[in-house]
Amino acid sequence: MPSPLYIALRFIGHRKKAIILSLGGIILGVAFFICTQAQTQGFERFYIQTVLGTTGSIVVQDRFQERYAGILRGGNNKTLVSVKNEQPRKYYEGITDADEVMRVLREFSNITACAPVLEGSATVETDFQSEVFRLQGIDLDAQLRATDLRSYMVSGDLGDFRQKSSGLLLGSLLAGKMGIQVGSTVSIVGPGGDIRSFECCGIFRTGDNLIDEKRGFIHLRVAQSLFNKPAMVSFILVKLQDPDRAPQLAAHLESLLQHRSRSWQEREHGNLQIFKAIRYSAAITVSTIIVLAGFGIFNILTLMVLEKVREIAILRSMGYRRGDISAIFLWQGLLVAVIGSVAGCVLGALLTWGVSRIPIKMRGFFATEHFLVYWSWYHYAAAIAIAFVGVFLASYFPARRAAKLEPVAILRGSGQ
Repeated sequence: MPSPLYIALRFIGHRKKAIILSLGGIILGVAFFICTQAQTQGFERFYIQTVLGTTGSIVVQDRFQERYAGILRGGNNKTLVSVKNEQPRKYYEGITDADEVMRVLREFSNITACAPVLEGSATVETDFQSEVFRLQGIDLDAQLRATDLRSYMVSGDLGDFRQKSSGLLLGSLLAGKMGIQVGSTVSIVGPGGDIRSFECCGIFRTGDNLIDEKRGFIHLRVAQSLFNKPAMVSFILVKLQDPDRAPQLAAHLESLLQHRSRSWQEREHGNLQIFKAIRYSAAITVSTIIVLAGFGIFNILTLMVLEKVREIAILRSMGYRRGDISAIFLWQGLLVAVIGSVAGCVLGALLTWGVSRIPIKMRGFFATEHFLVYWSWYHYAAAIAIAFVGVFLASYFPARRAAKLEPVAILRGSGQ
């Protein structure tokens, strides 16, 4: 006897156009799912890399002191009540023993580098205008190990900055707004009114406009003098081998060091939630294409069961079991799912590649010159899973109905 797969192929041949239309829906649904996920996650990954490259995986900052309620004592110095409820912490600005803190940090195998930073507000002045910005004092060698500063440089020379105590690095948007170029001399006014001259040794662009428009770097020792905070830093940037483990390590460091420690996931929680919501929204929206194609397959197979009633009865009388009859229609759905998934993955890869070549000039939340995409096998696996689940559900109920048909009643012309 012919196999259920052979009969399924014969049945499909009677409704080629309808099957092709449903197959097209599966292909487009899978392709668009892959492409949209690659785009949304591409922008998310770019943002995460920018965060890790500029502010590190963990930021260790203000020292704190745990505060507890006291102990009530009675006469003869006897303890009446011992209260251990934790009260709000008392924070002390900055880090006064940065060298000791970094020595402890370097003991952890997951920590690859750490860099001290002193940050404060200052005013940069040229002949025509002034601008308030966030000025950071850095140890250049440590900063290069802990961040991606070297790769962000668009002009100038870090070697020149290293040699000049009055060297200055500026964000590209801030430099452009002020008309400052490499080699320009500018005045910087500290919070106490102290005015000093600096030479712009380099301009950097991170892609994060909030940084490129409002940040500059000078040497740490110079910043400590300008801000009148000798031997103090505002925070320490920590770079990890595995940034995904940052929350657990940050909690441990906070308990160990008695300094506030914040992982990049905590600092960027709001923005990450926005990216996640966009990704899920795109997935749900695009998945409706597959759902609609599934409805089409359901209708096609249901009509096929009604049209092939007598053929099903003859097959049952020849010895085919209920499971064989059900397999005929499930095979049809499986063939559509396999062909649609394979073709959809190929089309999705082509669409993703094509989108990545589209030039755009985005300025705002971050800056990019073209669409950003992220290649991941997970996108393809998720698209295939959705396609198979949708097609299986669309095929299952018609297959179940076909298996329940009674051959004797059909052949007698008494029912469907």
